[in-house]
Amino acid sequence: MAFGLYSLLTVVVAALGISFIATAFVFIRRLENRQPASLGEQVGAHKAVLAKLRNGHPMSNDEVDYAREIISDCRSPLAYSIPATLFTMGCFYIFGCLQQLHGGTPSIRTFIGVLPMFGATNLTLQLLRVARLRGRLQKARTSSDAPNTALRT
Repeated sequence: MAFGLYSLLTVVVAALGISFIATAFVFIRRLENRQPASLGEQVGAHKAVLAKLRNGHPMSNDEVDYAREIISDCRSPLAYSIPATLFTMGCFYIFGCLQQLHGGTPSIRTFIGVLPMFGATNLTLQLLRVARLRGRLQKARTSSDAPNTALRT
């Protein structure tokens, strides 16, 4: 049994996929074992806190702590193992289909594996987008730092 190019690529991608799955499992296990933030238990808090941070609105200390937790999770190299797993799944499907064709013309079915690759790319870009907010987090104003806008008599 001779290994061709697509056979070799399929085996390599499968090995990478297994290692990324193990890394993602470790990352998720760490997230599950962590003490959850009180603000994180509310529905929509994630989106609201990041929107406040992006717009430069004053935030409470709990919101700043929650934003710090979100950003540190997105900056973790282990977080990128999740989209890497999806990407390798797509590659495995494509290379496996191409290997089974034995040089035949690929059909549209072969390239269905591109869909998880697009999803993985989108997920990676979203993680990077949140991770970029670290600079704004360092400059974030808390509500105690905000100027008093009440009328003085």
